[in-house]
Amino acid sequence: MLRQVAEGVLIHQSELLANNTVVVQGKNGVLLVDAGITGTEMTCLANDLSELGQPVVAGFSTHPDWDHVLWHAALGDAPRYGTDGCAAFMRDLRSNPDWKERAAGGLPPEIADDTPLDLFGLITALPAETSQIPWDGPVVRIIEHPAHAQGHAALFVEESRVLVAGDMLSDLFVPMPDFEGAADPIGDYLAGLQLLEAVADDADFVVPGHGTVGGAGQARARIELDRAYMHALRDGGAFDDPRIGPPAKEGWEWVSDIHEGNVHQLANSRSEHDQTPS
Repeated sequence: MLRQVAEGVLIHQSELLANNTVVVQGKNGVLLVDAGITGTEMTCLANDLSELGQPVVAGFSTHPDWDHVLWHAALGDAPRYGTDGCAAFMRDLRSNPDWKERAAGGLPPEIADDTPLDLFGLITALPAETSQIPWDGPVVRIIEHPAHAQGHAALFVEESRVLVAGDMLSDLFVPMPDFEGAADPIGDYLAGLQLLEAVADDADFVVPGHGTVGGAGQARARIELDRAYMHALRDGGAFDDPRIGPPAKEGWEWVSDIHEGNVHQLANSRSEHDQTPS
């Protein structure tokens, strides 16, 4: 079910991982950001848009994690944009003969049978200098940054003052640095937060990739929370973060594993660095 966030901006949230699909209304249709994670949910979204008389005229994937590059035939064949880095990652993945098996193997078992992969990761790269989504609708600024994943980008809907943060600024998940792909995952994440901070005071709403929508002042508050977490992770300090404690939702005890994974991966990467001959 679609829910309005601000004038001209709506969200559709997934059941399993609280993924937020963002719908930005334009003159002749909508921009669809991070389309969803199950066939049932994406079909529901397509039906909701059909009832509104709003076809999908453009799509955007904030980054190349599996749950942000899915698509369903019911949503149509509009161009699906992403940064050059995001598109390159997906091209490389799909170039492997067994890419579909690899993608299926990474799906949560609860939704594996209801997650269509035929249109998975078909992203049209936007040139590096592109600063706005190329579509006939309100200005949607692209804020590419190095945090979390290759080719990650946030979007800022200027007229509605909505910051679409991708997999950052969540009230449910602690930050997830790119320990596998980045040379400096901690530094990259802090740099990403700094870039988001440039629009924080202009954002009346912030929509994370997972979690609840934040209102006025929440963009900056969540940036500060994420920054404090990253500093504690980097420096070995004490963590004072509500997302590490008891889960915000029943059945979400696994969320604490994200924090434990961060600590473990950082320790491993430092150990490997220390063992590398100079």
